[in-house]
This record gives sequence, C-alpha cells and structure tokens, in this order.
Amino acid sequence: MFLLANEYLLAWSAYGIAALGCLLVWLRITRPLWRWLREPLRLIVAVLLLTPTIVDPAKELFAPAVAITMLDLLFKVGSNAWRAVADLALYGLVVFAIYAVFAVIRWLFERRVKQQGSQSRHEDPRTLRERLEDDDEDLRPTSRYQARTEPRL
Repeated sequence: MFLLANEYLLAWSAYGIAALGCLLVWLRITRPLWRWLREPLRLIVAVLLLTPTIVDPAKELFAPAVAITMLDLLFKVGSNAWRAVADLALYGLVVFAIYAVFAVIRWLFERRVKQQGSQSRHEDPRTLRERLEDDDEDLRPTSRYQARTEPRL
C-alpha cells in the first residue's frame, strides 16, 4: 500500500508540473489578445487542466477530469465521463462567477479613476504660459551646473 501511495503522488506531481507548463505556454500565447478575451480564455484552460474528478469513491482516488473524459469517450469504458464533465462544469461555473464579480469591481474602479483623471485635467482653465507667469518662484537653474529641476507636488 505504501508503494501505491508513492506512485499516486508521483503521478500527480508529474501531471501538476506538466499542467503548469501547459498553462504557462497558454499564458504566453494569449498575451497579445484583448484583455476581456484573454482572461476568460485563460480561465477556461486553467479549469480544464486543474480540475480533478473522483475515479474510485471507495479508495478516494482522483484523476484529472479532462483525462478521464477523453479516455472514457475514446475507449468507451467506464461511466466516469459524465461525472468528470459535471465536475468540469461545476468548477467552471464557480470560477467564472468569481471572475465576473472581480471584473465588475475592476471595471467600476477603472471607470471611477478615469472620471477623476478627466476632472483633474480640467480644473485650471489657464494655459501653461499663464500658469508659469503667475508663479512667484523662478524655476530656472541658478548656475550652469544645476540643470535638473525637481517637480513640485
């Protein structure tokens, strides 16, 4: 039994490393896409690669849901395909619900920042020349070696 447990952990470790490698490649592939398309595609692949499903309820053995679905459909053995598809759908629904909440909060935040930025730009109707003429301080360097002017806050 001890040897079987080690093989089970070794198989999951190998699958985890391979799945993370595939996920990193997918992140790289989807990098140039538009953000509202890129993020859902990344979530779909993450759910497909990282969703486990139970294979043997008596022994509590799990396997990747995509692998179980493909093997059951390809070889037409076992009845675990529907359970794996249900697990994929459930995990996908939960992940996309969390993502939708996150996306709405982010959208509201970005919209608020954009409105505040447009308001701060239009506060002073004077031109740059008028603003510089009204300043009391002379911002020109006092010596020829003092060429850097620090911005005022």
